[in-house]
Amino acid sequence: MCIVAHPDDESFGMGGTLAKYASEGVETTILMATRGERGRFGLAAESPGPEVVGATRTQELLAAAALLGVSRVDFLNYMDAELDQAAPGEIIAAIARHIRQEKPQVVITFGPEGGYGHPDHIAISQFATAAIVRAADPTFETSGAPPHSVLKLYYVAWPQSKWTVFQSVFKKLISTVDGVQRVATPCPDWQITTRLDTTAHWPIAWEAILCHKTQVAIYGNLEKLTPAQHRILWGQQEYYRVFSLVNGGRNPEIDLFEGIG
Repeated sequence: MCIVAHPDDESFGMGGTLAKYASEGVETTILMATRGERGRFGLAAESPGPEVVGATRTQELLAAAALLGVSRVDFLNYMDAELDQAAPGEIIAAIARHIRQEKPQVVITFGPEGGYGHPDHIAISQFATAAIVRAADPTFETSGAPPHSVLKLYYVAWPQSKWTVFQSVFKKLISTVDGVQRVATPCPDWQITTRLDTTAHWPIAWEAILCHKTQVAIYGNLEKLTPAQHRILWGQQEYYRVFSLVNGGRNPEIDLFEGIG
């Protein structure tokens, strides 16, 4: 299960991973916190409004998910740019219910830095992590599905090699939150626990990204990347293993399902 904040997060951050495992017969699902209502709308000078933007981005996500072979997409329907203001008990319970229903062995989401400091990304990381605990708690009552223990949780971890390519497209990755600049910093190589070879799947991941037309329209440099740069971005996916109930140690992983019999 991929738990993220906005339509396009799944493709930019984890598209190669989703395509790889879907091609291997693994059931993959996406739980999307918002519909990206306050995102860009292509090259339009003015937004047509959150309802139109959200509906358009929803369709873009569904098209991308179909390309990636995703089995199911669900929405929590929180408002874009307000995710960190959601009532914690409510959203954690909602995610926990989805986890109990889908029973994923592995969950992937953003890390505590939210990729580049995005408040919604940070919020979904915290809420998803807490929801995994809640889903396994037998004292948490929900209609229907019994408690479920996720076996492994991973945070996306972008190393310097990826940031170098990203910055060639997006220039310096900086956001300002509450008057404070947040500068994107790469994950140190030693912290990465898991590297997936998704070379065979990067063309599909790239096609999925292109489904998000409203978001990629202003990034023309993406289409100027060389095949080698595309492989760096989408042909290998790196993660930090937050916890595992089935394996451990310092040996690098090449499979999110390592240790699961």
